[in-house]
Amino acid sequence: MFSKAIANRAVPAAAACRSCCRRSFAMPLRAKMLPQQQTASISTSNPFQPRAEDEPEDVLFNSLYGLRSIELNRPKKLNALNGSMIRKIGPRLLEWAKSDMANVVVMKGAGERAFCAGGDVAALADAIKSEGEAGQKKANDYFALEYMLDHYIATYSKPYIAFMDGITMGGGVGLSVHAPFRIATERTVFAMPETTIGFFPDVGASFFLPRMPGATGTYLALTSSRLTGANVFYSGVATHYLHSTSLPQLESRLAELRFKDYDDMHTRLSVINATIEEYCTGLPYDQPMLLSGQLRKAIDRCFRHDSVSDILSALKAEEGATKQWAEETIHTLHQRSPTSVHVALRQMRIGGRWSIAETFIREHQIAAKFMAHPDFVEGVTALLGKEKRKPRWQPATLEDISDKDNVAEPFFKISEEPKKLQLLNNEDYAEYPYREFGLPTEKDVEDQVMLGTMTRGQILRHFMDKTRSKQGVKEVVQEILDRKTTVNVEDLAVWKYDE
Repeated sequence: MFSKAIANRAVPAAAACRSCCRRSFAMPLRAKMLPQQQTASISTSNPFQPRAEDEPEDVLFNSLYGLRSIELNRPKKLNALNGSMIRKIGPRLLEWAKSDMANVVVMKGAGERAFCAGGDVAALADAIKSEGEAGQKKANDYFALEYMLDHYIATYSKPYIAFMDGITMGGGVGLSVHAPFRIATERTVFAMPETTIGFFPDVGASFFLPRMPGATGTYLALTSSRLTGANVFYSGVATHYLHSTSLPQLESRLAELRFKDYDDMHTRLSVINATIEEYCTGLPYDQPMLLSGQLRKAIDRCFRHDSVSDILSALKAEEGATKQWAEETIHTLHQRSPTSVHVALRQMRIGGRWSIAETFIREHQIAAKFMAHPDFVEGVTALLGKEKRKPRWQPATLEDISDKDNVAEPFFKISEEPKKLQLLNNEDYAEYPYREFGLPTEKDVEDQVMLGTMTRGQILRHFMDKTRSKQGVKEVVQEILDRKTTVNVEDLAVWKYDE
């Protein structure tokens, strides 16, 4: 039954301005790079220095009242992120961070198919194949640039909203998942597909995947499984769910927001949250919650283990309603790069202890080691090249790697090359700030249950009142209560620990 399911205080401007607001969206600014002197403060070498090969219009920028928008503009390539795009986005964000006129930043993708389908890994693999170590250095430099941008977004000083409309994978996740507001639509397709191509879940996945409830982050990391539409919202990857047709109207409304100079970040985000909620028109009736019930219990049972062999054994032991899912998951894991699967599992176990800054610094080191490993070029060439064949991994299968081999350990050793990643600011944190704008988490529900004073119904009402009946809260909290609680003789909720 599961196999078919698994295959993302303000004052408005005068009403008279609204028509001109809409018209201006049709005339975005071309992706003109800032002069070098304006970005010289980034670092002594200015990593965002434009290059001759950069495309002129792969990113479009727009300014409307207090709104600043960034539109990834490579729709034919599913807005795949490359160095040319990063070298434009970075300086613009730095400029807006200093501007009193910029109130809100929106990140979106051109076309109807994708927000951003990932980094342009094909170009990196081609460079490594043709240039060897010089190509590896180019790839390392690309990842340094990407991770610097991702960390800057994760610690950005202005409200930042990502429209995850369409395919949102890999590099696209880096541009969105660390934002305080992440909007999924009926077209959203979320995945971290790196184990499929002989890489590892990067762009801060070491931070956000281990912090997902139970073993869901580990499951998504190892299998590269996808979430679609409302399930991107239910899972907590997105903070809101809107129909895609509402996004232009929301963008116009965001442009009208005004803030007082003394409003702090939380006040501004609260206003934006209330504005987004105005455009929520309901969840799809025909798309049930995927990572829930018996399937979710099976994921936690199987993917809580610390070794790949134990995960496979647990999957083989599944019976009943989850047996078919387990068999398909075993097959899926055997299609992935064995090295990548082992590295990703180790990453999920230790990444949860890293801060957001340490995450990107450590991931840069891991990425460099994958650039020197044969599986990356092989996976990209086999799956994304013209051949479209089954990759020839080294080692070839999961069974070729023993738990005693510690194949993942070398990827996590700090080495002198590449040099430690220099981030764009010194901001850091151990947990995401402003988490209250998303759905309640399993830990939030557990904390209420552990008070030992409330019935299930009272707990549900608590979260409905706290979030002002936010869309999705009832469904998510009720699922958690059904799966993780029982009741005592006084009808009070009692938390059930791992079975």
